[in-house]
Amino acid sequence: MPRILTVEAHRLEEARLRKKHWKRWGPYLAERQWGTVREDYSKEGSAWESFPFEHAHARAYRWGEDGIGGLCDRHQMICFALALWNGRDPILKERLFGLTGNQGNHGEDVKEYYFYLDSTPTHSYMRMLYKYPQAEFPYAQLLEENRRRGRSAPEFELLDTGIFEGNHYFHVFVEQSGE
Repeated sequence: MPRILTVEAHRLEEARLRKKHWKRWGPYLAERQWGTVREDYSKEGSAWESFPFEHAHARAYRWGEDGIGGLCDRHQMICFALALWNGRDPILKERLFGLTGNQGNHGEDVKEYYFYLDSTPTHSYMRMLYKYPQAEFPYAQLLEENRRRGRSAPEFELLDTGIFEGNHYFHVFVEQSGE
């Protein structure tokens, strides 16, 4: 009895046989590139301190790129990602905010809410959700409160700032599909 392939299984077979390049584009863009060892140009080997989040919006990366809900070709020659502005933040929201290992009371930690909702194996369809506050993003409050807390205290999260109270945030859905 012949095997009947689903549309996605057929795409995977085409990719395996190199008939079509289904995996040429995908979610290969890093969520957070700043502060990684690949971007460390410090003399003392301290990637976090030499390339913190505060520098990320004003510096070019050498070894990659990052973004929210990003899409790129498999070589990161062409990259696409969201750029948001709620009218209150001092910078465009282009990448996830997080604390470095030395800033957080439990080490490195992203202080955002985003969810990957769906993706096919070939990335012919992808969907994610990012929750973007309507008020000014509390960068300083997250940094200061987590720095103040000791290792035995719980982390201070974005939800703890009260920024989402009254449901004052945007549901930003990123949906990508194509053949």
